[in-house]
Amino acid sequence: AGDLMLMTDHLNLMGANPLRGSHHPEFGERFPDLTHAYNAEDAQVFDAVAARQGLCLKKGVYAAFSGPSYETPAEIRMVQILGADAVGMSTVPEAIVAVQMGIRVSAVSCITNMAAGITEKALSHQEVIETTERVRTAFIALLNDVIQEFGKPPR
Repeated sequence: AGDLMLMTDHLNLMGANPLRGSHHPEFGERFPDLTHAYNAEDAQVFDAVAARQGLCLKKGVYAAFSGPSYETPAEIRMVQILGADAVGMSTVPEAIVAVQMGIRVSAVSCITNMAAGITEKALSHQEVIETTERVRTAFIALLNDVIQEFGKPPR
């Protein structure tokens, strides 16, 4: 626990989609293409900054569940078969809406604990809090430096 993972794709297993309901064309297409939801060019910036910082930035597919309960061991086995590298309860609805609006998307997840069934240890919210506190400084430094890179003129 404590790794940072750059999302390359996602599985929306939340049981909902933020685009359901009435459509407002001013926000974008009704059926946006999510084939390249996470920007590959921006991922290169994240990689370069992480390398300069000596940070091991993982990459992977994020499976989003609705929560607030943690996933079951069976759900973890299922998403492993489907190709997920990490699970969580956030980010995907925001990514979907951003893509609809034509906004470039990059997402980094802090892997705060081992998923259910990976170890015998019970999952706890306290572990999540402790891990985020431990990783906080490195995560903020990564984001600050990436934002600085985005602000530089193209070469």
